[in-house]
Amino acid sequence: MSAAPEPSDRLRTKSITWEDPSTSAAAMATMNGRELLQAILEGKLPRPPIADLIGARLVSIGDGVAVFQCTPDESAYNPIGLVHGGLLCTLLDSAAGCAVHTLLPAGVGYSSIEIKVSFLAPVRADSGTLEAEGRALRVGRQVAFAEAHARTPDGKLVGHATSSLAVMRP
Repeated sequence: MSAAPEPSDRLRTKSITWEDPSTSAAAMATMNGRELLQAILEGKLPRPPIADLIGARLVSIGDGVAVFQCTPDESAYNPIGLVHGGLLCTLLDSAAGCAVHTLLPAGVGYSSIEIKVSFLAPVRADSGTLEAEGRALRVGRQVAFAEAHARTPDGKLVGHATSSLAVMRP
């Protein structure tokens, strides 16, 4: 039986930087959801810090649709050597929420009330870039409903979520 590696041989580092998120939050007062997300997508407004933390990026939007990509690495591993389900849940929650946001007027926000995630296949660092597509199903005055699917580059479905979101009006 071989000895465990020395701690110095096991260490890895990851540096995270982000821009002040208040700039994007303030822009929400004058931009509808689709305009705000388009400005983030184009780099005119800062990305939310959580995106930098997990390595996710908004890659496209449409009316009621938002697509994110994320390439997980071993920093997202759980103790059994798989990407933690929380990363996939966060990616699906972002896609579903932003899909709803594309349909909201200026000054109106949203917040997740609940999310139900089905983890359909394990994800590892070598799974490649995940793509999560969110779709708004119904946007009411106080509550919205959305779903999201996450797939590997070869199209394998690894996660599905349904979400209820509070629509926050001023």
